Amino acid sequence: MDKYLICGLGNPGDEYAGTRHNTGFMVLDAFAKASNICFEDKRYGFVAETSIKGRKVFLLKPTTFMNLSGNAVRYWLNKENIDESRLLVVSDDVALPLGAFRLKGSGSNGGHNGLGHIQQMIGPDYARLRMGIGNDYPRGGQIDWVLGHYSEDEKKELQPAVDTAVDIIKSFVLAGIDITMNQYNKLGKK
Repeated sequence: MDKYLICGLGNPGDEYAGTRHNTGFMVLDAFAKASNICFEDKRYGFVAETSIKGRKVFLLKPTTFMNLSGNAVRYWLNKENIDESRLLVVSDDVALPLGAFRLKGSGSNGGHNGLGHIQQMIGPDYARLRMGIGNDYPRGGQIDWVLGHYSEDEKKELQPAVDTAVDIIKSFVLAGIDITMNQYNKLGKK
């Protein structure tokens, strides 16, 4: 059976729930809810399993904290013997406006510590879905911004992108990265 690992980046703990940096967790929570599955506390992360048309899908929310996300990703790829071509990482991105998103087959970490650590652990050749969180902060204010909570209005603006991200995950598993990028990237511009 083909296996896939979908990793949403964020930080564990109630104080980080609903923060911009936890947008990856929010996408995986939405996917799990839509699939009627629950996360279990396992090694290096909260993990949920489902299958889509005969393909096994593991959802991973690392509990390693953002800057060590690669430890969780490498562990679960190895444990389940999943090829890196079947890994999709969902992260927040300050370079994209709130509600925008961009799917790529590989590339740089764009200064994102979570993506950077994954790259250190497994290399740059993995798919990533970057969710825009905007950058409406003063110079030097990036840390406060990404660790800040979404307002109710911002959550409403983000929700369509989260819903689309759930569809992107399904398409990635069923159709692959190229078809999914062609189909969805044009929808992700703001």
